[in-house]
Amino acid sequence: MQTAPSSPPQSPPAEPARARRGGRPRPRPRRDDQPSRPFWIALAAPGIIWLALLFIVPFYAVLAIAFGQLNALTESPIAQYNPLNWSSSNVINVFHDLIGATAFAAPITVRTVVYVAAASLLCLVIGYPAAYFVARFAGRRKGLFLVLLIAPFWISYMMRMLAWIDLLQTDGYVNRALIDLHLVSQPVDWLGGKPITVIFGLVYGYIPYLILVLYAGLDRIDPALIEAGRDLGLGRARTFIRVTLPLSRQPILTGLLITVLPMLGDYFTNQLLSGAPNTSMIGNLIQGQLGTPGLQGQGAVLSLLLLLVLIVPMIYYVVATNRSSREAT
Repeated sequence: MQTAPSSPPQSPPAEPARARRGGRPRPRPRRDDQPSRPFWIALAAPGIIWLALLFIVPFYAVLAIAFGQLNALTESPIAQYNPLNWSSSNVINVFHDLIGATAFAAPITVRTVVYVAAASLLCLVIGYPAAYFVARFAGRRKGLFLVLLIAPFWISYMMRMLAWIDLLQTDGYVNRALIDLHLVSQPVDWLGGKPITVIFGLVYGYIPYLILVLYAGLDRIDPALIEAGRDLGLGRARTFIRVTLPLSRQPILTGLLITVLPMLGDYFTNQLLSGAPNTSMIGNLIQGQLGTPGLQGQGAVLSLLLLLVLIVPMIYYVVATNRSSREAT
């Protein structure tokens, strides 16, 4: 009886080329359906042109005015677009205003930092519970709550500030409510230069940005991670502190960055709700110098200094985001 020939033994799988050569793998050939480099360049060209026209060119114009000279006859700034002809007189004057013996701008800078820090903390205290509720407990009504959160964006910032003025007037609803509740005996002059009014105005104007960013971050947290914390014996409070809060650190950082940056340069809120010198912020100082003959150069220098200050948290945000991405992968 003839037996069937046995199949030859199979050879072991070939070792990958990367392991044999110890080098990098060969790049994959580009597929014909993938867009080429000219396609991406053409796609990015409108944004690059837009950025160049509306940011780079105006920024260089501010530099030319900041390091330019002053016409002694007309007291108007002379822009110097050639860096070889730049002058440091405006920088020296601003340095004396901030640090010198007659540093009238130093208290304004400190006041701005205090106002922005207090407003940012209030935004976080008010906005985090609201975003957490919508992300975790809204259920099927999540869309309705999101519409209610986005609704303030449909109204201009000036209209919202004017509505805030109507609420805080002497015969406004706030004073009426305080008098009816017997919390005050006479109306409070909220619009007469009170710091708390400016801080509340900043909170009212910028808190929607923080809430939306926090909601987007909290909604992406995997519920299984929270359930795992509960299964390990953690209570609700400890689960929030040990699991939810660390996972929402990046949304908190992003939301604070989005709210703090415009608050530092804000001048319109204080101008509408107070207008008093004892509540002026750095944005009011820059706006006043840019509108005063002979001080436009110093106002441009202050604008550049404020931009340098704002770059620091932006760099920290980029570094923290890259670190978080590397840890996640």
